[in-house]
Amino acid sequence: MPDEKENNVQHFLDLIKKSRRGKFKIYIGMSAGVGKTFRMLQEAQTLLRNGVDVKIGYIETHNRIETHALLDGLPVIPRRKLFYKGKELEELDVQAVINLRPEVVIVDELAHTNIEGSKNEKRWQDVMEILDAGINVISAVNIQHIESLNEEVKDITGIDVAERIPDSVLQQADEVVNIDLTADELITRLREGKIYVPDKIEIALKNFFQSEKILQLRELALKEVASQVERKIETELPRNTHLKQERFMACISSNYEIAKTVIRKTARLASYYNAKWFVLYVQTSKEDGDKIGLAAQRHLINNFKLATELGAEVIKTKQNNIARGIIEKAEEKNITTICIGKPHLNLFNVILSTAVFNQLLNKLSASDIDIVILS
Repeated sequence: MPDEKENNVQHFLDLIKKSRRGKFKIYIGMSAGVGKTFRMLQEAQTLLRNGVDVKIGYIETHNRIETHALLDGLPVIPRRKLFYKGKELEELDVQAVINLRPEVVIVDELAHTNIEGSKNEKRWQDVMEILDAGINVISAVNIQHIESLNEEVKDITGIDVAERIPDSVLQQADEVVNIDLTADELITRLREGKIYVPDKIEIALKNFFQSEKILQLRELALKEVASQVERKIETELPRNTHLKQERFMACISSNYEIAKTVIRKTARLASYYNAKWFVLYVQTSKEDGDKIGLAAQRHLINNFKLATELGAEVIKTKQNNIARGIIEKAEEKNITTICIGKPHLNLFNVILSTAVFNQLLNKLSASDIDIVILS
C-alpha cells in the first residue's frame, strides 16, 4: 500500500509539472535550405502582430537576405559571449531568456553543440531548461540530426553526422511540423545562392545535394513527422485501452558496432509503437570485468549511454547461458518483442551454440513473445 500511495503522489506531481511546462514546437526538414528558419520568423512576426510577447533567443539566418529581413521589428535577446581558444564566440543566453520570461522564444539549430564551458553540453538541453521554466519554445532541426536515424543517414549521404539529438526530444514536442520541398525546388534554391555562398554551390551539388539523396532524406522526414502525429493521436485519443501494450527488448553483446545498430533500430520500433523498451546485456563469466578488454568495456558503457539517451531502460545480468538470461528478463519485464542481430552476429551465434536455443523459441512461442532479427 505505501508504494501505491507514493506512485499516486508522484503521478500527481508529474501532472502538475507537465501543466506548468512550456509548449514545444519543432520545425523539421530534410536538409539545410528548406526554409525552417524562414518559417519560424514568419510565425514570430504573426505572433507579435497578435500581441504575443515573442522574442528571439537564437537565430541563424546565414545571411540569407529574405530570411534576415524577417528579423525586422522582432525583439532579440542578446547572446552570451564567451572566449574559446582565443576567439570571442556567441551562444544562447539561457538565463537571460528565463529572467525575461517571454511567452514564446525562438531557438534555432536544436542539435547545436555548445561551446566548452557552457552549463549544458547541447542546445536541446538548454531548450529543456527553458521549457521547464514555463516558457514556450519554437525550434528547428534537420532529419539527419535524429539519433536513431544516424546510420540510415550515413548510408544515404556517406556522412557521419556528429551533432545529434535524442529521439526523446522530438517525442516531448507538442507539435512537429515538416517543412517540405521537392528535390528540384531545393536544388534550384541552391543554384540561386539562397542556401550557400557561390564558391560552395558546385561542391554541394556533387555531394549532399544530389536528387536521389534528397529524395531519401525527404522520405525519412515525412515518415518521422507522420510517426510523431500518430503518437500524439494515440496518446491524446486512446482507442482501446485494453489492447496489449508493446514492450521491446534489445539484446546486445559487447560488440560495439553491432550493439549500436540493434539499439538504434529497436529505438525506432519502440518510437513507432510509442512503447516502453529495454536494452539487455547478458554478461557471461568470460566477460567479467577482469577478463574483458578496456576498449570493450568503454564500448559497452557508450552503448548503455546511447540506449539511455534514446529512452531505454538498461538491464545488465550475469548468466553463462545467454538464452536462459534472455528468457528470464523477458518474462520479468513482460516483454512482447525481443530484438536481436541477424544470424552472422556474435550474440545470435552464441545463442545458436547453446542447447537451450529450442527452449528459448518454445518459451517465446508459449508466452506470445515475438522475436525480431534485425539486419
